[in-house]
Amino acid sequence: MNFILRDKTVLVTGASGFLGQALMHQLIANGCAVTAVSRSQPATHTQGWICLTHYEDAHTLLQGHTCVVHLAARVHVMHDTSTDSLAEFRAANVDVTLNLARQAAAAGVQRFVFISSVKVNGESTAPGNPFTENDTPNPQDAYGQSKYEAEQGLRQIAAETGMELVIIRPPLVYGPGVKANFSALMCAVQRGWPLPLGAITHNRRSLVGLGNLLDLIVTSIVHPLAGNQTFLVSDGHDLSTADLVRGLARAAGVSARLWPVPLGFLRIGASLLGKRAAVQRLCGDLQVDISKARHMLDWTPPLSIEESLRRTVAKINT
Repeated sequence: MNFILRDKTVLVTGASGFLGQALMHQLIANGCAVTAVSRSQPATHTQGWICLTHYEDAHTLLQGHTCVVHLAARVHVMHDTSTDSLAEFRAANVDVTLNLARQAAAAGVQRFVFISSVKVNGESTAPGNPFTENDTPNPQDAYGQSKYEAEQGLRQIAAETGMELVIIRPPLVYGPGVKANFSALMCAVQRGWPLPLGAITHNRRSLVGLGNLLDLIVTSIVHPLAGNQTFLVSDGHDLSTADLVRGLARAAGVSARLWPVPLGFLRIGASLLGKRAAVQRLCGDLQVDISKARHMLDWTPPLSIEESLRRTVAKINT
């Protein structure tokens, strides 16, 4: 795969983000010629970085690239105060994406890899019934809806122009440098805070470690069968919420302090505190089936959950 990557010239949008910086390192390490595009330039990169606040006139920039990996997006907002959230998500995640894709096709880009979201499928699954790529999309919020609309528009552009499209829908992504709720959970575990999550043992949630997602993205850049396909991705082994806390504790070398608070009490407390949605995510199921990537691309997540958690926690401690 390294030899094939050396024949590729890849443009990465959103290159200064959590996923973007890691992908840049991965591609460069494999000998790939890369152009990094983002709104801002990280301090660790000073050469070959292009700062753009929009993509209205990116045709010249796209010339000579065989592939675009589009990571840039307005991400899911937990406490969105916008008066028209869907309009803002559409502007950033649909209009910008489709404009870039049209320019990429006109510039002769062969393949467009779009990082979408499992939220296109929905917010939760029934026990033992994971999402698949063939499910009818069921986005439940403005972010998921915008990603779904972008997917639809991209498929139309691909059909009209012949540019190959790869769509990847990840669930929650964690890894070195992760922020938000996952980072807060890690800190709580490391500090030995008691967590009322000990009774959440029967749910199953799919996650994807950063290294595993990067590996599928790279595979999608080079694999001849990936074109015009949609793939779900995960670590390939789902966890209950209690198992996740225990895994983080093992990775950090501390004891997990879990209180087995009954789920009914948790839900009542969450409602009183205005955290019902957060507790529902902790208690519910969200599983994805990665059989398609396994069989079509001969892809297997290269890192175990244990190793991915170890790398994530190690970053906190450095």
